[in-house]
Amino acid sequence: MQRATQILRKSRKVVEDLNLLKVLQSEISHELSSNSFKDENIGSLGDFVLDWNSSRSQDVVLRRKSESGEEVAVSALLSQKTYDTEGIFPRKLLMKVCVKRPGLSSILQFDCGVSEKGVRRSDFKIRSAYFLQSTTVPGSSIYRGPLFSSLEPQLQDALKEYLVARGIREDLTNFLLLTLHKKEQGQYLDWLQKLESFVMKDERLFSAAAG
Repeated sequence: MQRATQILRKSRKVVEDLNLLKVLQSEISHELSSNSFKDENIGSLGDFVLDWNSSRSQDVVLRRKSESGEEVAVSALLSQKTYDTEGIFPRKLLMKVCVKRPGLSSILQFDCGVSEKGVRRSDFKIRSAYFLQSTTVPGSSIYRGPLFSSLEPQLQDALKEYLVARGIREDLTNFLLLTLHKKEQGQYLDWLQKLESFVMKDERLFSAAAG
């Protein structure tokens, strides 16, 4: 009787796992057949180089160094929220731009948001701008500057043009949107396939034990 109960429990588990496996395989097929970013090719790096793009991380890092010695670093990742949009990119980007001038220890950092505007067009908005000491980590009580939205519109526009002059243009934001959406989709597909392999391995072990 105990043996029969154990077999019944294992059989129920197999049925549940097989259902999970079917759902996983259906989702994998859907992702492979509906890769909306596969044939897209928009944007460019410009003068930047891709410094970091690990398959295990969610972000990318770009760098640029001008002849004057000024360095610009850009890091970006997808926001967690999804949005209804007429374009092809459902998520916005969180982008940080750091500017370091030669001979100065401080770094000017801009926290920005990037979103698609229409179809295959994009723009960025500055959310904050503040100075960092390159050798220290600022505490939560350190004054980081005024609320960016409270600045005079002319100053807001001038700071945005300051970044545009350093290569933060539409070609770059388009490149980041496409690269990070492709990256996230690839990571999701990889996760699905690993989960499928895990469930299938469990099924093979059960079949061997039952035999």
